[in-house]
Order: sequence, then structure tokens, then C-alpha cells
Amino acid sequence: METPHSDAFNRLVNIMDDLREKCPWDKKQTIHSLRQLTIEETYELADAITETDWKGIKEELGDLMLHLVFYAKIGAEQEQFTLEEAINGVCEKLIARHPHIYGDVTVKDEEEVKRNWEKLKLKEGKDSVLSGVPRALPSMVKAMRLQEKAKQVGFEWDNKEQVWEKVEEEKRELFEAISSGDNERIEDELGDVFFSLVNFARFLQLDAENALERTNKKFIDRFTRMEDQAKKEGRQLHDLSLAEMDAIWNAIKKG
Repeated sequence: METPHSDAFNRLVNIMDDLREKCPWDKKQTIHSLRQLTIEETYELADAITETDWKGIKEELGDLMLHLVFYAKIGAEQEQFTLEEAINGVCEKLIARHPHIYGDVTVKDEEEVKRNWEKLKLKEGKDSVLSGVPRALPSMVKAMRLQEKAKQVGFEWDNKEQVWEKVEEEKRELFEAISSGDNERIEDELGDVFFSLVNFARFLQLDAENALERTNKKFIDRFTRMEDQAKKEGRQLHDLSLAEMDAIWNAIKKG
């Protein structure tokens, strides 16, 4: 039975077929040439989510769906897989990994769902609980995913106070490394501080990557406003002393 969803999806598939056959740019694309474009589209979606920009989310989802259909089209051309196989594959995976919905398993909460998910992945032949975390993930996102996966086998602190104690411990080790002057050791210890702070964010039920991105956006906004204020006074930032820039910055923060 056709639904509005299937009508819209079939329309996209048909347009992709047309573009692949008739458009010079679309005809020459490969999975490798599309890779960077797909990464950019994913980050644009992430930006829209950070801003809670529903119009942007809708647009970026559409762009990302186009890329997914594009890869499937190339996969079919290369006789590797079809779009139907890709979709049915994820459907079968979801059914297999949700025995509390499609089987007779009972779970008490979302944490048990996640633990069962990891156990099922190991039964499917995964070598490690940590497998499946892409190597190319941004480091902060990767840290959170590694910690979440380790949690599923009980490798986890009991409360956020313990996690903060670990942050403080890592900070002390960082300053000890700084005193030693050993740059490699300093870098290692700084990484440990970052990793422990990501863990603390997770215990606060916050997304560390999103928190940092919000700060990045805030910094950009305040810095550009500081530049504008300097221009209104007929000066450039490099003409101002640090104290003068700090005064403008603080005024912007209060405003």
C-alpha cells in the first residue's frame, strides 16, 4: 500500500535515476568523490540541530537522504547491493536487536536496552564491545561513544562526584607533567583531562561536543561584535590594548 512517505521516497529515487543518466556532474560521481560532500552535509545537519533550527533540520535531512540514495544507486550499478537490500538489512538488524519488541525478552529501562544491544552485537561476531566506533569520528564524540560502550559491561563510575575526583586527579598529573617539561607526557596528560571532562559531561547527561560547539558559536558572536564596536570607534582590534578589548568583551557579555 502506497503512503505519502513511500510516494515521496519513490519520487526521490526516480529523480536520482534521471540525474545519474542525464546530468554530466551526477554521472561522474563515485562513492569516493561523494564522501567529503556527505561529511559536510552531516555537519550542516549537526549545526541545525545545535541551533534547534527545524527548518534547517528538514532541509539538511533531505540533502542527506539524497546522498544515501546516491550511494545506493552507485552500489547497484557496481552490482554490490541494491537500495532494497540496504533498507531491508537495517530492518532485520533492528528487529534482531529489539527482542523486547519483536520477541519475548523483558527489559526494565533504556539502560538495559543498551546493554542487551551490545551483547547482541558480540553474538553477531563483533570482536570487542568497542568495535563499531568509527576511527574518523571527531575525538570528543569518539571519547563519549567509547565511554558509553564501556558502560554497557559495567566499566563505569557510580556517580558524578567520583568522576569529578578523576578530573581533579588528571589535572594534578597534568601539572606534574608540565613541571617535568616533557612535551609528550604533557600531551598525554592533557588528553586524559579532556577524556575525563567528557566523562563528567556524560554523567551530567550533556553532550560534550555540543556544549563546546555552543561555546564556539558564543565566542564567534562576541568576538565579531567586539570587532564591530572597535570599527564604530574608528579603530581595529590590533589598535586596542588587551585591557580595552577586555572591557568591550565584558560589556558585550553583560549586554
